[in-house]
Amino acid sequence: MAKIGFIGLGNMGGPMARNLVKAGHEVNVFDLNQHAVSELSDDGATACKNSTDVAKGADFVISMLPAAKHVTSLYLGEDGLINHLASNTVVIDCSTIDAASAKHVGDTLRDKGIAFVDAPVSGGVAGAAAGTLTFIVGGEQSVFEKVEPVLNNMGKNIFHAGDIGAGQVAKICNNMLLSILMAGTSEALQMGINHGLDPKVLSQIMLNSSGRNWTLELYNPCPGVIESVPSSNNYEPGFMVDLMAKDLGLAMEAAQHSGSATPLGAMSKNLYTMLQNQGAGKQDFSSIFTLFEKK
Repeated sequence: MAKIGFIGLGNMGGPMARNLVKAGHEVNVFDLNQHAVSELSDDGATACKNSTDVAKGADFVISMLPAAKHVTSLYLGEDGLINHLASNTVVIDCSTIDAASAKHVGDTLRDKGIAFVDAPVSGGVAGAAAGTLTFIVGGEQSVFEKVEPVLNNMGKNIFHAGDIGAGQVAKICNNMLLSILMAGTSEALQMGINHGLDPKVLSQIMLNSSGRNWTLELYNPCPGVIESVPSSNNYEPGFMVDLMAKDLGLAMEAAQHSGSATPLGAMSKNLYTMLQNQGAGKQDFSSIFTLFEKK
């Protein structure tokens, strides 16, 4: 078993750290939210006063933070962890950030002899709690082989996408497609409803036809079709609109940098920005369905 430092105990990070404890690892944790730290401490993790203490003697340091500025500050900022990590420590950043920032942090750490992978996740809060997340890893093959056993304690599917930054690119490509599928599924279901169709019946028809997709099958945005998903619980997260909008912003930046044509991605970003402007930022991203309802 390994000694693991975990920084960032939010809706995703908390359950991920808890699964590492369950797997028998020695887990030191830190978050600005002391309640989150206390909860993990009650479950067997060791509470630390700051990120530096988390990193001391760690075999692996895992971070799950909101944005690139937080990741950069944690590792490269004034008195950042780059000044405190041992050369045999492996850094695993599971935040979803832009690929350029991930590469900057990773390359800077690598220049100091500290191994790094970016490993954003897919699977949502439910997947984090169940330990069934998908990890999309960017980094050297030898480092990937070191982190894979640890990631297996938190996830079900572990992919090596390429060098540092590749994990982020693959993640935002996936989330851009997810947003497009969710918008299209919502639009089609609502048109059927407007013509008097039962959304449960229409969903079954499309699931057995060429329109079948993940959002329709497992995360249906129409209330009452699937009881266990956010749409049937007043769109309680889940994966928040604010986070989807952030990821779509990253996707549009990546598209611009690579000269990629993403008209559907841009349209999806506009729709999610519209949802944010309507005050739905904390709702689950499937609440895009409400944009198509007859007012």
